[in-house]
Amino acid sequence: MIVDKIEKLKLYKEIPGEVVQFLSELDINNIKLGKRVLSDCIYVNIEEYNTKDIEVASFESHDKYIDIQLLLRGSENIYYASRDNLSVKVPYDETRDIAFYSDSIQGYPYIKLDGTNFMMIYPHEAHAPQVSINGLTQKVLKVVVKIKL
Repeated sequence: MIVDKIEKLKLYKEIPGEVVQFLSELDINNIKLGKRVLSDCIYVNIEEYNTKDIEVASFESHDKYIDIQLLLRGSENIYYASRDNLSVKVPYDETRDIAFYSDSIQGYPYIKLDGTNFMMIYPHEAHAPQVSINGLTQKVLKVVVKIKL
């Protein structure tokens, strides 16, 4: 996992130039929600949603893609753990590239995404995104970049 300031995205060789360019050209006032395909190996989801309470959030992981998550508006917590230490609730779905875990996220470490930083999550790392901060639900605008391994 990598957490850093958004302006440092271009310093990471794991992040392709087209991703950095796409993110730098986003116009928050003119943004369209949904999926954008940047190449055969990269796509981007732009989503808007309300954050959820810690009690209903759950860990997930992926096998085929690295996630880069960043917020354009609002803030949320993303909890993380090694998936080796978690109990599978919904087995890996190869079509959707996702597995879910039954463990509570409470007590695990987290990162606060707030529009100034990004989080890059690798397949061996489970994560629980979209979690409200201090129990206060808010609407966020998020970009999730998926880079195929």
